[in-house]
Amino acid sequence: MRTTIRFTIPALLLAFALSAAAHNGEHQDLRHWELASPDPDRIFLTFHGDPATRRAVTWRTDTSVKRPVAEIAVALGEPGFDQMAERVEAKTQTIDLSKALDTTQGEVRYHSAIFQNLRPGTLYAYRVGDGDKRWSEWIQFRTASKEPRPFSFIYFGDAQNDVLSRWSRVIRMAHQTAPDAAFALHAGDLIDRANADTEWAEWFKAGGYLHAQWTGIPVTGNHEYAGVKSMLWRPQFTLPVESSLPQALHETVYTVDYQGVRIIVLNSNEKVSEQVAYLEAQLKKPGYRWSVVTFHHPIFSPMGRKNYDEQDRQKWKALFAKHKVDFVLQGHDHSYVRGQVPVIDNDGTPGSDFQTLYVTSVSGPKQYKIKQGQLESYASEGYTTQRKARNTQFFQVIEIDGDRASYKAYTATGALYDAAVIEKNHATGEKKIIQRIPHTDERTYENTVKYSTQNL
Repeated sequence: MRTTIRFTIPALLLAFALSAAAHNGEHQDLRHWELASPDPDRIFLTFHGDPATRRAVTWRTDTSVKRPVAEIAVALGEPGFDQMAERVEAKTQTIDLSKALDTTQGEVRYHSAIFQNLRPGTLYAYRVGDGDKRWSEWIQFRTASKEPRPFSFIYFGDAQNDVLSRWSRVIRMAHQTAPDAAFALHAGDLIDRANADTEWAEWFKAGGYLHAQWTGIPVTGNHEYAGVKSMLWRPQFTLPVESSLPQALHETVYTVDYQGVRIIVLNSNEKVSEQVAYLEAQLKKPGYRWSVVTFHHPIFSPMGRKNYDEQDRQKWKALFAKHKVDFVLQGHDHSYVRGQVPVIDNDGTPGSDFQTLYVTSVSGPKQYKIKQGQLESYASEGYTTQRKARNTQFFQVIEIDGDRASYKAYTATGALYDAAVIEKNHATGEKKIIQRIPHTDERTYENTVKYSTQNL
């Protein structure tokens, strides 16, 4: 039997255009999920103001989309919930990717919309698109409560390399482990080369719909910089602008208050001194019961790297001590270390009571050795290491519930590797930590299978 294939004129024209583009080298070697189209992709949800009443969403299309919009409605069990949807116009920024690395796409467009006047503690569904035929799926998220209530969040160290192939399993296992997490915190070095659009494509594909469903807290690492901040940072993430800070720090330094927890995001790549006053103001301001400070370069570097001017390092650390910060979450050194410092007594010397939990972690495949004796060298500052690991991909789940904060570190396979509980008297500020380390040997670089770091 002979099969007859008939082409319409538009189909023939499309085929001719694609053939010509391929012949001219346009889009050569780019995969379909790397290419912008009229359909929304790289959808990312962020905090932008009060988490109980606001969210922001960012997405990408090609340049054919002229009037991008978002729609949002209270999520209902019945399928007709969308009849009550509110339409929000989006802002657009055109980016010329010919100036990026590893791409020949030319211009693409990033769109951002801000959802306002939402109801606290409410499940919403939203979608983004061109307002006509090109829409994303409906995606659900829940707003925060106005009052302190139990919740959990995920913390990832550096993803950075081989992101689609090897980091994807980590973010997906994190979702299996803590599917109801309120948000995901990415502590810098999301990718390796700041302006490599193909690497950002891998990061967005690895997380898939999770980036659009989990509200994200992205932190800038040194690999988000190529001399200056990545040309794709601002277009991809709609983040709060702290007007009191220099413009270079806008949308890289910000604060989120979520159900009694204050999360302060700092930028350890530049203008570190200029952030001291902001940090202290956020720690002084009342209205939180637990505090989390996150930035990329560790204060107690497992590799002994000089990440800061020592005066700046001491200023940040002194503020963490003065205001009894609960968690300091970092990345950069591509290993896992959980340590702690005690309360500083009135005479300036370390006391015996627990004060702050410091974590350095890595979620991607690139791994470093911990410098021999380096962690012990911080003893004069009161720092002690409780758990460490090398050559292992991790994610962390932190649960906040009243006067208890539970910390758990999992490997890429979902195995529990490390755990601790902080108990806090909110009236007095006194804290104690309960170590709950599983009965497993510390993982070392030497006794496990190595991942090739050649050319990383």
